[in-house]
Amino acid sequence: MKNQKKRSEEISIVSLFSGCGGLDLGFEGGFPVLKSCLNPRIHASWFKNQTSNSSWVTLPKTRFKTIFSNDILPAAKSSWVPYFSKRNKETVFRAESIVDLVKRHQAGEKVFPKADIVIGGFPCQDFSVAGKRRGFNSHKAHNGSFLQNGDEATEENRGMLYIWMRRVIDIVRPKMFIAENVKGLISLADAKRIIERDFSAVGGEGYLVIDAKVLSAANYGVPQRRERVFFIGFRKDLLTKKALKALSSKVISPEFDPYPRPTHGEATNNCVLPYMTVGKALQDLLEPEKSSDLSQKAFSKAKWYGRHCQGQVEVDLNGLGPTIRAEHHGNIEFRRLSKTNGGKYLNELKSGDRERRLTVRECARIQTFPDDYEFIREHKNYKLTSSEGYKVIGNAVPPILGYHLATRLQELWPIIFKKGNK
Repeated sequence: MKNQKKRSEEISIVSLFSGCGGLDLGFEGGFPVLKSCLNPRIHASWFKNQTSNSSWVTLPKTRFKTIFSNDILPAAKSSWVPYFSKRNKETVFRAESIVDLVKRHQAGEKVFPKADIVIGGFPCQDFSVAGKRRGFNSHKAHNGSFLQNGDEATEENRGMLYIWMRRVIDIVRPKMFIAENVKGLISLADAKRIIERDFSAVGGEGYLVIDAKVLSAANYGVPQRRERVFFIGFRKDLLTKKALKALSSKVISPEFDPYPRPTHGEATNNCVLPYMTVGKALQDLLEPEKSSDLSQKAFSKAKWYGRHCQGQVEVDLNGLGPTIRAEHHGNIEFRRLSKTNGGKYLNELKSGDRERRLTVRECARIQTFPDDYEFIREHKNYKLTSSEGYKVIGNAVPPILGYHLATRLQELWPIIFKKGNK
């Protein structure tokens, strides 16, 4: 009876383009974060599991539970499975292309389970301002291979994979969905409008897609300049009349606004705290040669190329960090530069600390991943190299940002959906 009640309270998730699971972890909650990432003036209840002499607090668990995850990258599986299998042994992870999975389901194989919500960050490289901005006309196929000369970009190319997320939504018919991508998408022609239109047409105009919004991770306690656009859609026939009217308005009232309230910022007041800094995020980490954490021991050995190149700067310990990117080793920012190369942390250099780039763990900290999440693994099963660790961390949604979204939706769930829909 107790297990039946627990299952009835759970809100099930199908996760697509899951990567190492930043958004999944954020939606499930129950993970440790640095206290300074949180705002007790707004979320006092989040501190109920804190230890007085610790700088960490374990966030309360949410009602959300991931029942299916998918990503094509082997490194995503090698990071996701070892961590999430300890949390939920029933969850399925499929390391295959979403295109192939959808085709199998349409051919009769039951691939996707029914779920309350579908979430996912469809590939962003073709929309990023840091790339060539090919948008819908990506030069890569859905499986990551390059298109050959003469090949035309089709709906199976990387820039069109949101269409396949849309098809999963049509299969699963969830109560709502969340799709995430880089901020650059909204400035690329009319990509935002096209994607909103295509998502709303699922099931024959069956979903109400509200105006996509850019969220800055720094406004939610993440020590990083990271902006992402979120598309949120609700299944119309399951919304209450009041919620349908409110969410259809050009300006959504605070009572029904699904986007979370900012907790940090530049201009502080009685509620909003100053931005979380890189220094606070990294302050208790040992230098790599003194650490036993494989993810802290690992860092890019790429030399300093000069300030004219991307990533050749020292992080500002007193401010926000750069966007953690899924980049090659030579583009990882420096934790500390030598005095010759313009380093500012002279006391550290005098004490013997050397010039080096950010470690894999430091990148994970800046992304708000907990320290028990392994990003370097030497085990035979699910092995992860430093290059793979950097990549999956840089591709992820910061878990604490995901948690803000999840807890806001959990608050809204009883008032936006009709009774009998959890």
